[in-house]
Amino acid sequence: MSQVLTDTIGSLRDWRTVAHYIDHSKLQPQTTETEVRRLCQEALHYGFPTIFVHPWYVPSAASVLRGTNVKLGTPIGFTQGGTFSCVKRFEAEEALRLGARELDMVINIGALKSGRNDRVESDIREVVKVAHDAGVILKVILETALLTREEKILACELSVAAGADFVKTSTGLLGGATVEDVRLMRSVVGDRARVKASGGIRTAGDLTRMIEAGAERIGTTSGVSIMRELHAPELS
Repeated sequence: MSQVLTDTIGSLRDWRTVAHYIDHSKLQPQTTETEVRRLCQEALHYGFPTIFVHPWYVPSAASVLRGTNVKLGTPIGFTQGGTFSCVKRFEAEEALRLGARELDMVINIGALKSGRNDRVESDIREVVKVAHDAGVILKVILETALLTREEKILACELSVAAGADFVKTSTGLLGGATVEDVRLMRSVVGDRARVKASGGIRTAGDLTRMIEAGAERIGTTSGVSIMRELHAPELS
């Protein structure tokens, strides 16, 4: 392990450092507007740099976060990725118009498994262009639990070729991140893109293992419990 990584892992005992890795998320289908507003307040209290909510909640979350340093993110093509590219493009444009500042899109899993590599890459490229034209980053969700090792590698390569800023393990609703997948994704993308681990990350130990494997962002619904584990002050 490099000295830089050793220092990073050591610093993850401090809740303030840990908070900066977390995309604080609430993407269950039953999420309410009250819960979304609470999510925003938690991000402001603990210093989570980004929250993620469904597109429907982008306007209300944007109204809470306006004038703060917390970025608002939303998923595109969630959860299965199989809609038309033009629909993903419109969804991205509308989310950005309403206040989103980061996008996580689901790869077209069926097209990938059908060997339609050109369609997978062009699908990603459509949303990359929308994001980059607006000056925001795009993460591509691979849904690794559904892919073979070879498909994970291919999905990473297609994402990088299309200009994605991150590759991301999972939606968190169909399976979670594993250390092995994060390590594989990191080895494939190298310094051409970054890696986000998402799904099943519930403790500070889980988070540390993902960072050690090469993740630079952590998507989790357990941000507050991780903060409590690290003895952060409670939000009233």
